[in-house]
Amino acid sequence: MSVRLIESLSTTEPLAEIFSDLSVLQAMLDFEGALARSEAELKIIPPSAARIIARVARAENFDVVSLARETLRAGTPSIPLVKALRKKAQEEDAAAADFVHWGATSQDVSDTALVLLLKKAAAILSADLKRLEAALDSLVIQNKNTVMVGRTLLQPAPPITFGLKAAGWCGAIRRGHARLHAAFSDALILQLGGASGTLAALGNRGDKVRKQVAKRLKLDDPDAPWHTHRDRLAAVVCACGVLVGSIGKMARDISLLMQAEVGELSEPGGSGRGGSSTMPQKRNPIASVIALAASYRVPVLVASFLSEMVQEHERAVGGLQAEWPTVAGVIQSTGVAIASMVEATEGLTVNRKRMRENLEETQGAVYAEKAALLLSRKLGREPAHSLLQQATRPQQLRKGTLSEILAQLPEVQTFFDARALRTLDDPEDYLGLAREFSERLCGRSRTRPPARKK
Repeated sequence: MSVRLIESLSTTEPLAEIFSDLSVLQAMLDFEGALARSEAELKIIPPSAARIIARVARAENFDVVSLARETLRAGTPSIPLVKALRKKAQEEDAAAADFVHWGATSQDVSDTALVLLLKKAAAILSADLKRLEAALDSLVIQNKNTVMVGRTLLQPAPPITFGLKAAGWCGAIRRGHARLHAAFSDALILQLGGASGTLAALGNRGDKVRKQVAKRLKLDDPDAPWHTHRDRLAAVVCACGVLVGSIGKMARDISLLMQAEVGELSEPGGSGRGGSSTMPQKRNPIASVIALAASYRVPVLVASFLSEMVQEHERAVGGLQAEWPTVAGVIQSTGVAIASMVEATEGLTVNRKRMRENLEETQGAVYAEKAALLLSRKLGREPAHSLLQQATRPQQLRKGTLSEILAQLPEVQTFFDARALRTLDDPEDYLGLAREFSERLCGRSRTRPPARKK
Protein backbone atom coordinates (compact mmCIF):
# COMPACT_ATOMS: atom_id res chain seq x y z
CA MET A 1 0.00 0.00 0.00
CA SER A 2 1.24 3.50 -0.77
CA VAL A 3 1.12 6.14 1.96
CA ARG A 4 -1.48 8.88 1.51
CA LEU A 5 0.10 12.19 0.55
CA ILE A 6 -1.34 13.99 3.56
CA GLU A 7 0.28 11.40 5.87
CA SER A 8 3.59 11.11 4.03
CA LEU A 9 5.59 12.75 6.84
CA SER A 10 3.74 11.06 9.68
CA THR A 11 4.00 7.32 9.03
CA THR A 12 5.99 4.59 7.31
CA GLU A 13 4.70 2.28 4.60
CA PRO A 14 4.58 -0.81 6.87
CA LEU A 15 2.63 1.06 9.55
CA ALA A 16 0.35 2.70 6.99
CA GLU A 17 -0.44 -0.79 5.75
CA ILE A 18 -1.27 -2.02 9.27
CA PHE A 19 -3.75 0.81 9.78
CA SER A 20 -5.16 0.66 6.26
CA ASP A 21 -8.87 0.04 5.71
CA LEU A 22 -8.42 -3.56 4.59
CA SER A 23 -6.08 -4.37 7.47
CA VAL A 24 -8.46 -2.90 10.08
CA LEU A 25 -11.40 -4.70 8.49
CA GLN A 26 -9.54 -8.01 8.42
CA ALA A 27 -8.62 -7.66 12.10
CA MET A 28 -12.30 -7.33 12.99
CA LEU A 29 -13.18 -10.29 10.79
CA ASP A 30 -10.39 -12.34 12.37
CA PHE A 31 -12.10 -11.83 15.71
CA GLU A 32 -15.45 -12.97 14.31
CA GLY A 33 -13.90 -16.03 12.71
CA ALA A 34 -12.01 -16.99 15.88
CA LEU A 35 -15.15 -16.49 17.96
CA ALA A 36 -17.24 -18.74 15.70
CA ARG A 37 -14.64 -21.52 15.55
CA SER A 38 -14.10 -21.44 19.32
CA GLU A 39 -17.82 -21.62 20.02
CA ALA A 40 -18.15 -24.54 17.59
CA GLU A 41 -15.37 -26.42 19.38
CA LEU A 42 -17.33 -26.01 22.61
CA LYS A 43 -20.57 -27.11 20.89
CA ILE A 44 -22.22 -23.72 21.41
CA ILE A 45 -22.90 -23.20 17.69
CA PRO A 46 -22.95 -25.76 14.83
CA PRO A 47 -19.52 -26.56 13.31
CA SER A 48 -20.96 -26.06 9.84
CA ALA A 49 -21.98 -22.51 10.72
CA ALA A 50 -18.52 -21.75 12.12
CA ARG A 51 -16.86 -23.02 8.94
CA ILE A 52 -19.02 -20.78 6.76
CA ILE A 53 -18.52 -17.72 8.98
CA ALA A 54 -14.73 -18.20 9.01
CA ARG A 55 -14.65 -18.79 5.25
CA VAL A 56 -16.53 -15.62 4.29
CA ALA A 57 -14.73 -13.47 6.90
CA ARG A 58 -12.26 -12.09 4.36
CA ALA A 59 -11.83 -8.35 3.89
CA GLU A 60 -11.97 -8.56 0.10
CA ASN A 61 -15.57 -9.81 0.38
CA PHE A 62 -16.78 -6.48 1.77
CA ASP A 63 -17.33 -2.92 0.55
CA VAL A 64 -15.15 -0.78 2.82
CA VAL A 65 -16.61 2.48 1.55
CA SER A 66 -20.15 1.39 2.41
CA LEU A 67 -19.05 0.13 5.83
CA ALA A 68 -17.34 3.46 6.60
CA ARG A 69 -20.46 5.37 5.56
CA GLU A 70 -22.71 3.19 7.70
CA THR A 71 -20.29 3.41 10.65
CA LEU A 72 -20.92 7.15 10.83
CA ARG A 73 -24.62 6.43 11.32
CA ALA A 74 -24.17 3.47 13.70
CA GLY A 75 -21.52 5.03 15.94
CA THR A 76 -19.33 1.92 15.74
CA PRO A 77 -17.84 -0.03 12.81
CA SER A 78 -18.90 -3.33 14.34
CA ILE A 79 -22.64 -2.91 13.77
CA PRO A 80 -22.51 -2.54 9.96
CA LEU A 81 -19.72 -5.13 9.81
CA VAL A 82 -21.73 -7.78 11.67
CA LYS A 83 -24.74 -6.99 9.50
CA ALA A 84 -22.66 -7.42 6.33
CA LEU A 85 -21.04 -10.60 7.66
CA ARG A 86 -24.44 -12.11 8.38
CA LYS A 87 -25.52 -11.30 4.85
CA LYS A 88 -22.41 -13.00 3.42
CA ALA A 89 -22.94 -16.07 5.59
CA GLN A 90 -26.62 -16.18 4.61
CA GLU A 91 -25.64 -16.38 0.95
CA GLU A 92 -23.95 -19.69 1.79
CA ASP A 93 -26.40 -21.01 4.39
CA ALA A 94 -29.33 -19.15 5.89
CA ALA A 95 -28.97 -21.00 9.20
CA ALA A 96 -25.29 -20.07 9.56
CA ALA A 97 -26.11 -16.37 9.55
CA ASP A 98 -27.93 -16.69 12.87
CA PHE A 99 -24.69 -17.64 14.66
CA VAL A 100 -22.56 -14.69 13.54
CA HIS A 101 -21.25 -12.64 16.52
CA TRP A 102 -22.86 -15.08 18.99
CA GLY A 103 -22.66 -13.77 22.58
CA ALA A 104 -20.33 -10.88 21.74
CA THR A 105 -20.86 -7.13 21.70
CA SER A 106 -19.72 -4.44 19.27
CA GLN A 107 -16.86 -3.22 21.43
CA ASP A 108 -15.46 -6.74 21.68
CA VAL A 109 -14.90 -6.60 17.93
CA SER A 110 -13.38 -3.12 17.75
CA ASP A 111 -11.15 -3.47 20.83
CA THR A 112 -9.77 -6.86 19.86
CA ALA A 113 -9.19 -5.62 16.31
CA LEU A 114 -7.21 -2.66 17.68
CA VAL A 115 -5.12 -4.99 19.84
CA LEU A 116 -4.38 -7.23 16.84
CA LEU A 117 -3.19 -4.17 14.91
CA LEU A 118 -1.04 -3.09 17.86
CA LYS A 119 0.53 -6.54 17.98
CA LYS A 120 1.67 -6.19 14.37
CA ALA A 121 2.88 -2.65 15.00
CA ALA A 122 4.80 -3.72 18.12
CA ALA A 123 6.93 -6.11 16.06
CA ILE A 124 7.80 -3.37 13.56
CA LEU A 125 8.65 -0.81 16.24
CA SER A 126 10.80 -3.30 18.16
CA ALA A 127 12.75 -4.34 15.07
CA ASP A 128 13.51 -0.71 14.19
CA LEU A 129 14.45 0.11 17.77
CA LYS A 130 16.94 -2.76 17.78
CA ARG A 131 18.48 -1.36 14.59
CA LEU A 132 18.68 2.08 16.18
CA GLU A 133 20.31 0.70 19.32
CA ALA A 134 22.85 -1.25 17.25
CA ALA A 135 23.71 1.85 15.21
CA LEU A 136 24.14 3.89 18.38
CA ASP A 137 26.30 1.14 19.92
CA SER A 138 28.64 1.40 16.94
CA LEU A 139 28.67 5.18 17.09
CA VAL A 140 29.64 5.10 20.76
CA ILE A 141 32.45 2.59 20.23
CA GLN A 142 33.86 4.45 17.22
CA ASN A 143 33.84 7.78 19.06
CA LYS A 144 34.78 6.88 22.62
CA ASN A 145 37.89 9.08 22.26
CA THR A 146 36.41 11.76 19.97
CA VAL A 147 36.68 14.97 21.96
CA MET A 148 34.22 17.79 21.38
CA VAL A 149 32.87 20.90 23.05
CA GLY A 150 30.33 20.30 25.78
CA ARG A 151 27.42 22.72 25.48
CA THR A 152 25.20 24.03 28.28
CA LEU A 153 22.44 26.56 27.53
CA LEU A 154 23.81 26.46 23.95
CA GLN A 155 27.13 27.91 25.14
CA PRO A 156 30.57 26.21 25.20
CA ALA A 157 31.29 24.19 28.34
CA PRO A 158 34.07 21.79 29.42
CA PRO A 159 34.90 19.09 26.85
CA ILE A 160 33.09 15.79 26.51
CA THR A 161 33.41 12.94 24.03
CA PHE A 162 31.02 12.43 21.16
CA GLY A 163 30.87 8.86 22.41
CA LEU A 164 29.30 10.12 25.64
CA LYS A 165 26.75 12.23 23.78
CA ALA A 166 25.76 9.28 21.59
CA ALA A 167 25.66 7.03 24.66
CA GLY A 168 23.20 9.41 26.26
CA TRP A 169 20.94 9.00 23.23
CA CYS A 170 21.44 5.25 23.35
CA GLY A 171 20.60 4.95 27.03
CA ALA A 172 17.36 6.91 26.61
CA ILE A 173 16.34 4.83 23.57
CA ARG A 174 17.04 1.58 25.45
CA ARG A 175 15.01 2.68 28.44
CA GLY A 176 12.20 3.78 26.14
CA HIS A 177 12.28 0.44 24.33
CA ALA A 178 12.01 -1.43 27.62
CA ARG A 179 9.04 0.69 28.72
CA LEU A 180 7.27 0.20 25.40
CA HIS A 181 7.90 -3.55 25.44
CA ALA A 182 6.43 -3.82 28.94
CA ALA A 183 3.40 -1.74 27.97
CA PHE A 184 2.73 -3.82 24.86
CA SER A 185 3.12 -7.04 26.83
CA ASP A 186 0.40 -5.86 29.20
CA ALA A 187 -1.93 -4.51 26.50
CA LEU A 188 -1.95 -7.30 23.91
CA ILE A 189 -4.99 -8.99 25.40
CA LEU A 190 -8.35 -10.20 24.19
CA GLN A 191 -11.51 -8.19 24.66
CA LEU A 192 -14.60 -10.40 25.01
CA GLY A 193 -17.26 -9.51 27.55
CA GLY A 194 -20.61 -9.39 25.82
CA ALA A 195 -23.29 -6.79 26.40
CA SER A 196 -22.39 -5.65 29.95
CA GLY A 197 -19.02 -7.34 30.43
CA THR A 198 -20.37 -10.47 32.12
CA LEU A 199 -20.62 -12.87 29.14
CA ALA A 200 -24.04 -13.85 30.48
CA ALA A 201 -25.15 -14.87 26.98
CA LEU A 202 -22.64 -17.74 27.04
CA GLY A 203 -23.76 -19.06 30.42
CA ASN A 204 -21.13 -21.02 32.32
CA ARG A 205 -18.97 -21.48 29.22
CA GLY A 206 -17.93 -17.86 28.84
CA ASP A 207 -14.45 -18.36 30.28
CA LYS A 208 -13.81 -21.37 28.06
CA VAL A 209 -14.82 -19.41 24.98
CA ARG A 210 -12.53 -16.54 25.99
CA LYS A 211 -9.57 -18.86 26.42
CA GLN A 212 -10.17 -20.51 23.06
CA VAL A 213 -10.55 -17.19 21.21
CA ALA A 214 -7.42 -15.76 22.86
CA LYS A 215 -5.47 -18.87 21.92
CA ARG A 216 -6.62 -18.70 18.30
CA LEU A 217 -5.69 -15.03 18.01
CA LYS A 218 -2.41 -15.54 19.91
CA LEU A 219 -3.41 -12.96 22.52
CA ASP A 220 -3.34 -13.14 26.31
CA ASP A 221 -6.63 -13.70 28.14
CA PRO A 222 -7.09 -11.08 30.88
CA ASP A 223 -8.79 -11.69 34.21
CA ALA A 224 -11.95 -9.94 33.04
CA PRO A 225 -13.27 -7.75 30.20
CA TRP A 226 -11.94 -4.20 30.21
CA HIS A 227 -14.46 -2.24 28.14
CA THR A 228 -14.22 1.10 29.96
CA HIS A 229 -10.85 0.54 31.62
CA ARG A 230 -8.29 1.91 29.18
CA ASP A 231 -5.21 1.98 31.40
CA ARG A 232 -3.32 -0.70 29.46
CA LEU A 233 -3.75 1.14 26.18
CA ALA A 234 -2.87 4.39 27.95
CA ALA A 235 0.41 2.84 29.10
CA VAL A 236 1.30 2.03 25.47
CA VAL A 237 0.40 5.54 24.34
CA CYS A 238 2.37 7.15 27.19
CA ALA A 239 5.40 4.91 26.57
CA CYS A 240 5.32 6.05 22.95
CA GLY A 241 5.16 9.66 24.13
CA VAL A 242 8.26 9.28 26.32
CA LEU A 243 10.14 7.39 23.61
CA VAL A 244 9.34 9.97 20.93
CA GLY A 245 10.47 12.69 23.33
CA SER A 246 13.86 10.94 23.66
CA ILE A 247 14.08 10.57 19.89
CA GLY A 248 13.19 14.24 19.49
CA LYS A 249 16.02 15.21 21.87
CA MET A 250 18.43 13.18 19.75
CA ALA A 251 17.10 14.79 16.55
CA ARG A 252 17.45 18.25 18.09
CA ASP A 253 21.09 17.61 18.97
CA ILE A 254 21.89 16.29 15.50
CA SER A 255 20.19 19.19 13.73
CA LEU A 256 22.07 21.72 15.88
CA LEU A 257 25.40 19.99 15.26
CA MET A 258 24.62 20.02 11.52
CA GLN A 259 24.40 23.82 11.38
CA ALA A 260 26.99 25.14 8.95
CA GLU A 261 28.55 27.29 11.68
CA VAL A 262 29.08 24.15 13.77
CA GLY A 263 29.56 21.49 11.09
CA GLU A 264 30.27 18.56 13.41
CA LEU A 265 27.71 16.08 12.08
CA SER A 266 26.01 15.35 8.76
CA GLU A 267 22.99 13.19 8.07
CA PRO A 268 23.24 10.92 5.03
CA GLY A 269 22.42 12.63 1.74
CA GLY A 270 21.57 11.10 -1.60
CA SER A 271 19.27 11.77 -4.49
CA GLY A 272 16.29 13.86 -3.45
CA ARG A 273 17.30 13.95 0.23
CA GLY A 274 18.05 17.09 2.18
CA GLY A 275 18.00 19.47 -0.75
CA SER A 276 16.21 22.76 -1.26
CA SER A 277 13.84 23.86 -4.02
CA THR A 278 15.73 27.16 -4.36
CA MET A 279 19.17 26.77 -2.72
CA PRO A 280 21.36 24.11 -4.39
CA GLN A 281 23.98 24.24 -1.65
CA LYS A 282 21.62 23.15 1.13
CA ARG A 283 21.94 19.83 2.95
CA ASN A 284 19.06 19.85 5.37
CA PRO A 285 18.66 17.55 8.41
CA ILE A 286 15.62 15.76 6.96
CA ALA A 287 15.62 12.75 9.30
CA SER A 288 15.79 15.08 12.28
CA VAL A 289 13.03 17.24 10.79
CA ILE A 290 10.68 14.24 10.51
CA ALA A 291 11.53 12.99 14.00
CA LEU A 292 11.05 16.45 15.50
CA ALA A 293 7.71 16.83 13.70
CA ALA A 294 6.61 13.58 15.37
CA SER A 295 7.80 14.86 18.74
CA TYR A 296 5.49 17.88 18.30
CA ARG A 297 2.45 15.77 17.34
CA VAL A 298 2.66 12.92 19.83
CA PRO A 299 2.37 14.80 23.17
CA VAL A 300 -0.94 16.30 22.04
CA LEU A 301 -2.21 12.87 21.00
CA VAL A 302 -1.09 11.40 24.34
CA ALA A 303 -2.99 14.10 26.20
CA SER A 304 -6.01 13.43 24.01
CA PHE A 305 -5.98 9.72 24.85
CA LEU A 306 -5.62 10.39 28.56
CA SER A 307 -8.67 12.65 28.43
CA GLU A 308 -10.54 9.86 26.61
CA MET A 309 -9.95 7.46 29.53
CA VAL A 310 -12.76 8.93 31.65
CA GLN A 311 -15.46 6.58 30.34
CA GLU A 312 -18.96 6.03 31.68
CA HIS A 313 -20.08 2.86 33.49
CA GLU A 314 -19.89 -0.27 31.29
CA ARG A 315 -19.82 1.44 27.86
CA ALA A 316 -18.41 4.81 26.89
CA VAL A 317 -20.23 7.76 25.34
CA GLY A 318 -17.69 9.27 22.94
CA GLY A 319 -14.43 8.30 24.63
CA LEU A 320 -14.23 4.96 22.85
CA GLN A 321 -15.21 6.49 19.54
CA ALA A 322 -12.34 8.98 19.82
CA GLU A 323 -9.63 6.39 20.36
CA TRP A 324 -8.90 4.68 17.05
CA PRO A 325 -7.47 7.70 15.19
CA THR A 326 -5.63 8.81 18.33
CA VAL A 327 -3.90 5.46 18.86
CA ALA A 328 -3.18 5.06 15.15
CA GLY A 329 -1.64 8.53 15.06
CA VAL A 330 0.57 7.85 18.10
CA ILE A 331 1.84 4.51 16.80
CA GLN A 332 2.52 5.75 13.28
CA SER A 333 4.24 8.92 14.48
CA THR A 334 6.39 6.84 16.84
CA GLY A 335 7.28 4.51 13.99
CA VAL A 336 8.29 7.25 11.56
CA ALA A 337 10.38 8.95 14.28
CA ILE A 338 12.26 5.71 15.00
CA ALA A 339 12.74 4.88 11.32
CA SER A 340 14.06 8.39 10.59
CA MET A 341 16.63 8.16 13.36
CA VAL A 342 17.68 4.70 12.18
CA GLU A 343 18.45 6.18 8.77
CA ALA A 344 20.24 9.17 10.28
CA THR A 345 22.34 7.14 12.72
CA GLU A 346 23.33 4.38 10.34
CA GLY A 347 24.60 6.95 7.83
CA LEU A 348 25.78 9.70 10.19
CA THR A 349 29.05 11.41 9.27
CA VAL A 350 31.10 12.54 12.25
CA ASN A 351 33.51 15.39 11.46
CA ARG A 352 36.12 14.77 14.15
CA LYS A 353 38.44 17.44 12.73
CA ARG A 354 35.73 20.07 13.00
CA MET A 355 34.91 18.97 16.57
CA ARG A 356 38.54 19.54 17.53
CA GLU A 357 38.63 22.89 15.73
CA ASN A 358 35.49 24.12 17.49
CA LEU A 359 37.07 23.14 20.79
CA GLU A 360 40.26 25.03 19.99
CA GLU A 361 38.32 28.09 18.81
CA THR A 362 37.16 28.66 22.38
CA GLN A 363 40.74 29.73 23.12
CA GLY A 364 40.71 27.57 26.20
CA ALA A 365 37.76 29.35 27.84
CA VAL A 366 36.04 25.98 28.31
CA TYR A 367 38.80 25.04 30.78
CA ALA A 368 37.92 27.91 33.14
CA GLU A 369 36.37 25.45 35.61
CA LYS A 370 39.54 23.37 35.61
CA ALA A 371 41.66 26.48 36.09
CA ALA A 372 39.40 27.72 38.90
CA LEU A 373 39.84 24.47 40.82
CA LEU A 374 43.59 24.63 40.32
CA LEU A 375 43.94 28.29 41.36
CA SER A 376 41.49 28.12 44.26
CA ARG A 377 43.93 25.93 46.18
CA LYS A 378 46.44 28.80 46.26
CA LEU A 379 44.41 31.97 45.83
CA GLY A 380 41.11 31.04 47.45
CA ARG A 381 37.78 30.38 45.72
CA GLU A 382 36.46 33.93 45.27
CA PRO A 383 39.75 35.53 44.12
CA ALA A 384 40.32 32.68 41.66
CA HIS A 385 36.79 33.00 40.29
CA SER A 386 37.14 36.77 39.86
CA LEU A 387 40.52 36.39 38.18
CA LEU A 388 39.13 33.90 35.66
CA GLN A 389 36.12 36.07 34.88
CA GLN A 390 38.58 38.77 33.84
CA ALA A 391 40.85 36.37 31.95
CA THR A 392 38.01 34.85 29.89
CA ARG A 393 36.52 38.09 28.63
CA PRO A 394 36.38 38.09 24.81
CA GLN A 395 38.81 40.98 24.49
CA GLN A 396 41.32 39.11 26.63
CA LEU A 397 40.98 35.82 24.72
CA ARG A 398 41.72 37.65 21.48
CA LYS A 399 45.25 38.06 22.83
CA GLY A 400 45.85 34.33 23.34
CA THR A 401 44.60 31.14 24.93
CA LEU A 402 43.50 31.02 28.55
CA SER A 403 46.65 29.21 29.62
CA GLU A 404 48.83 31.83 27.86
CA ILE A 405 46.95 34.69 29.52
CA LEU A 406 47.15 33.09 32.95
CA ALA A 407 50.87 32.44 32.54
CA GLN A 408 51.42 36.22 32.25
CA LEU A 409 49.60 37.15 35.47
CA PRO A 410 51.85 37.85 38.49
CA GLU A 411 49.48 36.23 40.99
CA VAL A 412 49.55 33.05 38.93
CA GLN A 413 53.31 33.15 38.33
CA THR A 414 53.81 33.26 42.09
CA PHE A 415 52.44 29.76 42.52
CA PHE A 416 52.66 28.10 39.09
CA ASP A 417 55.31 27.94 36.39
CA ALA A 418 54.59 27.60 32.67
CA ARG A 419 55.03 23.82 32.85
CA ALA A 420 52.21 23.49 35.41
CA LEU A 421 49.84 25.41 33.14
CA ARG A 422 50.84 23.52 29.99
CA THR A 423 48.19 20.81 30.43
CA LEU A 424 45.42 23.26 31.26
CA ASP A 425 44.00 23.20 27.73
CA ASP A 426 44.49 19.48 27.15
CA PRO A 427 40.94 18.09 26.67
CA GLU A 428 42.03 14.50 27.30
CA ASP A 429 43.16 15.61 30.76
CA TYR A 430 39.66 16.85 31.70
CA LEU A 431 37.18 14.21 30.55
CA GLY A 432 36.39 12.85 34.00
CA LEU A 433 34.31 9.66 33.73
CA ALA A 434 33.13 10.26 30.15
CA ARG A 435 34.30 6.87 28.92
CA GLU A 436 32.98 5.01 31.96
CA PHE A 437 29.58 6.69 31.69
CA SER A 438 29.45 5.85 27.98
CA GLU A 439 29.99 2.18 28.73
CA ARG A 440 27.36 2.16 31.46
CA LEU A 441 24.80 3.90 29.28
CA CYS A 442 25.35 1.94 26.10
CA GLY A 443 27.66 -0.97 26.86
CA ARG A 444 27.28 -3.95 24.56
CA SER A 445 26.62 -6.13 27.60
CA ARG A 446 23.31 -4.34 28.26
CA THR A 447 20.32 -6.62 28.30
CA ARG A 448 17.55 -6.00 25.80
CA PRO A 449 13.81 -6.41 26.27
CA PRO A 450 12.99 -10.14 26.28
CA ALA A 451 11.06 -11.63 23.40
CA ARG A 452 7.34 -11.65 24.03
CA LYS A 453 5.82 -15.06 24.66
CA LYS A 454 3.75 -16.33 21.76
